[in-house]
Amino acid sequence: MKVYFHLNLGGFSNCYFVVNEENHEAIIIDPGKITEELIEQIESVPYHVAGILITHNHGSHVDGLKTLRKIYSPKILAADWDVARENTTVISGDGKIRIGGMLVHYMAVPGHTADSMVYKIGNMIFTGDVLMAGTIGNTASNYSNFILRDNIEKKILSQTEDSVIFPGHGPPSTVGSIKMYNVDLEGKNSDSMI
Repeated sequence: MKVYFHLNLGGFSNCYFVVNEENHEAIIIDPGKITEELIEQIESVPYHVAGILITHNHGSHVDGLKTLRKIYSPKILAADWDVARENTTVISGDGKIRIGGMLVHYMAVPGHTADSMVYKIGNMIFTGDVLMAGTIGNTASNYSNFILRDNIEKKILSQTEDSVIFPGHGPPSTVGSIKMYNVDLEGKNSDSMI
C-alpha cells in the first residue's frame, strides 16, 4: 500500500491517493480539487478508483467530487448525505469497511463539524480538520471544543505512537509527535486557523 499527496491550492487542503499495489485499486480521501497530475497518476497504471472518503463537508475537501463522478464510479463514504446526495453511502459512529482490498476503519470525531470522520488504513490515520500537526480544528463553542478534545484523546491518541497522521491541512505527523508538540492538546491558548 502506498499513499500519495496532492495539494489543493484553492483551500490549501490535502488530498490523498491511497493505492493497493497488489490489485491496482485506489481510494481518494478529500478530493478538494482534481488536478491533471492526479488524473494522470490514476490512469498511468491504471488504478480503479474504488472509493472516496470524505472527512467533512467543506468545499476545500469535497469540491473535486463532481469531476471525479464524471470520470469514475466510486463508492462515496461520508457522514453527511449532502456530500453527493443519493450517491453518498452515509456512515456514522465507528466501524470498518473493506474498499479496494483495503480495510478502512472509520471513527466519528465531531467538534470541528458535526459530520467529521477520521479514517484509519493500516497505520495511517486521515484526520481531515479534526487534528493537525500543531493544532486541532476550530470549533463553534466550548462544548464542541470539549467533545473534539475528548474524541481525539479516546480515538486517535490511543493509537500506537508510530501511527502516521495525515491531516486535511499542513504536514503529516505521528501520534507520538502530536502528544508531545500539539499546543492545543497541551491546554495552551492557541486559535486554529482552519
